[in-house]
Amino acid sequence: MIGGIFPVFNKDVSSIATFDGEPPAVTCALFDLRAFRWAQMMIFAIEEVNTDPALLPNISLGYRILNSCSSPTNTLRAALTLARSQNEKETFSGCSPAVSAVIAEAGSSQSLAVAGILGPFQVPVSYFSTCACLSNRAKYPTFFRTIPSDYFQAKALAALVKHFGWEWIGAIQSDNDYGRNGVLAFKEEVTKFGICIAFVGTVLRTYPQEKILKVVEMIKQSTVKVILAFTPEGDFSPLMREVVKHNITGIQWLASEAWITAPQPSTPEMYRAFGGALGFVVQKMNIPNLNPFLMNINPYRDPSEPFVKDFWEIMVTYHLQRVNFRNRFGDDVFFDENGNPPASYDVINWQLRNGQVPASVCSNACPAGTRKAQIKGKPVCCFDCVPCAEGSIANSTECTACPQDYWSNERKDGCIPKTVEFLAYHEPMGVALTAVALLGASLSLLTMIVFIHYRETPVIKASNSELSCFLLFSLFLCFLCPLTFIGKPTVWTCMLRHTAFGVTFALCISCVLGKTIVVVTAFKVVHPNNKPAVGQFGPIQQRIIVCSCTLVQVIICILWLKLNPPFPDRVFKYNSKKIVLECNTGSEVAFYAVLGYIGILSVICLVLAFLARKLPDNFNEAKCITFSMLIFCAVWITFIPAYISSPGKFTVAVEIFAILSSAFGLLISIFAPKCYIILVKPEKNTRKHVMGKK
Repeated sequence: MIGGIFPVFNKDVSSIATFDGEPPAVTCALFDLRAFRWAQMMIFAIEEVNTDPALLPNISLGYRILNSCSSPTNTLRAALTLARSQNEKETFSGCSPAVSAVIAEAGSSQSLAVAGILGPFQVPVSYFSTCACLSNRAKYPTFFRTIPSDYFQAKALAALVKHFGWEWIGAIQSDNDYGRNGVLAFKEEVTKFGICIAFVGTVLRTYPQEKILKVVEMIKQSTVKVILAFTPEGDFSPLMREVVKHNITGIQWLASEAWITAPQPSTPEMYRAFGGALGFVVQKMNIPNLNPFLMNINPYRDPSEPFVKDFWEIMVTYHLQRVNFRNRFGDDVFFDENGNPPASYDVINWQLRNGQVPASVCSNACPAGTRKAQIKGKPVCCFDCVPCAEGSIANSTECTACPQDYWSNERKDGCIPKTVEFLAYHEPMGVALTAVALLGASLSLLTMIVFIHYRETPVIKASNSELSCFLLFSLFLCFLCPLTFIGKPTVWTCMLRHTAFGVTFALCISCVLGKTIVVVTAFKVVHPNNKPAVGQFGPIQQRIIVCSCTLVQVIICILWLKLNPPFPDRVFKYNSKKIVLECNTGSEVAFYAVLGYIGILSVICLVLAFLARKLPDNFNEAKCITFSMLIFCAVWITFIPAYISSPGKFTVAVEIFAILSSAFGLLISIFAPKCYIILVKPEKNTRKHVMGKK
């Protein structure tokens, strides 16, 4: 024998008990055709089992069906009635109840009452309730479902909300176990996704109208555009009518399975406010022979048949827990450890025509290049959009710095490679410096050709032709030296540019020093008391002084390259958007030692030339050397602060400018007067004019 409890009449109109007499009789109203069909389907299923010889051979099932009026109190009364055998003393003396199982109930609160009262008798309870609270095996060890728990529906609804990107959800619940537990399960799921949920109101079919109107007013004032209604159809219908009456539109409704397929609210009038509603429903299928069975229901038909309870008495709940088979539709039927069947839903969406998915967020999505900043005291879905700093990109709730070699793009939603900067040959500055360097080298060669061609003339002889050629050759190398500073730095160019600069200028100043000493020595020869000075500083001595002074610089450069040579380096400090490629000097001590040595040679030349500046000759080379050394020293004194303060590739440009300026200063100051006499005033190119004697 199997019992069934259905809300065929779904409203309890009993009078209120006064506790001073017997409880009043139960009176039910409002015939529910849908619940009646549920009861008929139980009868149909039992007859199908009885007529199928493969399912329960030699065993027949019987049933007893009672009404619940959708009331937990009446449901409890019906459950006790089913559990009571014909002999009440037998039931409460430890014998099994009159039924082996009870199919009950349509509401979670009613099912809680049934499961609680029948649990001690080990009577399995199953049917239409979805409350996750019934999965508690400690409290309800015999409860089995034929519909998934609201836990699974809540997970499905939360996944749907996440799919559409909604972050601000309203919730309406029934004032019963179904609504409260359903919204609680949904809240737990959406919270995992960082979605905010706002409680809009509570409904119940027995609520007075003013309480329903408060919920309507809450909906009108709320900023939420997506509302979940976790209620049965009967509890939700009064609110639905008021929503339509107040012409509340623009809300995306999410429905629980209890009302999404209910026929009463599925009308054109309701569609004005609830069009587009989304929800889940347990998957349906065509059951053979069910339609004729329902169509042939006759009030004169006697549904009672002989029933056999032996099989169900032996089974109780041990075998039910281990049920696992595939039905004729290909579905696997089983119960998990909490008595839940497999969860499977169809998506329902009320639509007359397709439309756009509404947005439901408390704050609009942050634009590219900004991050979410939580507003204190507001829900987590409410936030401000804060721009990311330069060099970082937005990553949802925070800004992430780009790698060192990258910089943020204009929208700050992606990292792009930084611009690599160095003094290149093809840019205007590189072209100009290269042209000036080649011009200086060409002038040096032309001057050397002039000196070689006119080497027998008095002007050339008076200026020491050998040292002059050495000096012009060293100036030629000095003008070519800047070419190693232009272009992308490499290991070899970095080592070459500084050492070549140091050695060529040391050679140049050594030649100038030799010429200065020759001038000073020649000045001493004119006095009778200084005759021994003649021949003390001839060509051999001149070569020795030039080579020895240059050799010191060569040794410094070799030690520099050996111990801590210059190397190409990437510098990020000058500009956050650029990578500056430059040559790191390696050893700052060695670099300034090279400059210092050149400075020492320059100062010695300047002092000696200054002492010989008043020679009586018309052509006094000491004055030219003094002037050239003044220019040379002035250039390199101003170079040091400019070199230190110049950023990026301009550091290289400053160094090249100093090299070219000092080289041109030497070339013009020392050789321009001689070339002027040789080429423009040849009549002055005589011994008499050079010596300045009458």
